[in-house]
Amino acid sequence: MKMKYGLVLLFVVSLKCFGQDYKAQIAAFRAKYTHDFLADANSPLKKDDLQFLRFYDPDSTYRVVARKEILLNEPTFVMPVFSGTGQQYVRYALLKFVLRGKPMQLTVYRSIALATLADYKDYLFLPFTDNTNGGDTYAGGRYIDMDTKDVNGDTVVIDFNKAYNPYCAFSGGYSCPKPPDENRLPVAIEAGEKQFAGTKKH
Repeated sequence: MKMKYGLVLLFVVSLKCFGQDYKAQIAAFRAKYTHDFLADANSPLKKDDLQFLRFYDPDSTYRVVARKEILLNEPTFVMPVFSGTGQQYVRYALLKFVLRGKPMQLTVYRSIALATLADYKDYLFLPFTDNTNGGDTYAGGRYIDMDTKDVNGDTVVIDFNKAYNPYCAFSGGYSCPKPPDENRLPVAIEAGEKQFAGTKKH
């Protein structure tokens, strides 16, 4: 009985430590995300705007392990943008996972233009929409950045706590890709960045 109690206690302590570490990881991610607005010369936000960024509380249940299916010989296609001309992408892989007991699937894409740049040759793009759009979150959907190294092996981690808004959520005049219809999730993803609480710039 004592051994069983000890194992249960150890499990509870381990979960608590993971929760604390995970919150710290997400806090660090968001701190860098916020700082990058000041480092980018093309940023839609200034220092005084950063106080209006809003996020859901970190929730590890929105960090899911997906089964990966690499897509071969996919044709390039033009992904529409909110303003300006579209951009060329290729479907890179299907990511199949279970969230809140429901089987789901997202497609991750590779930018043809960015793949030619040394700093972005491994970059993968995961845009999506869900039932929070237009309410708690930006109507146009949100993005998650990934890397080809993230999809080595049979599985890949999708962390919706790292979902962020495109620049179009803050200001007009940016060419932000619209998440394809195949990446519409029929649930509310209450994780990641919320709707900007400041005034959108035009």
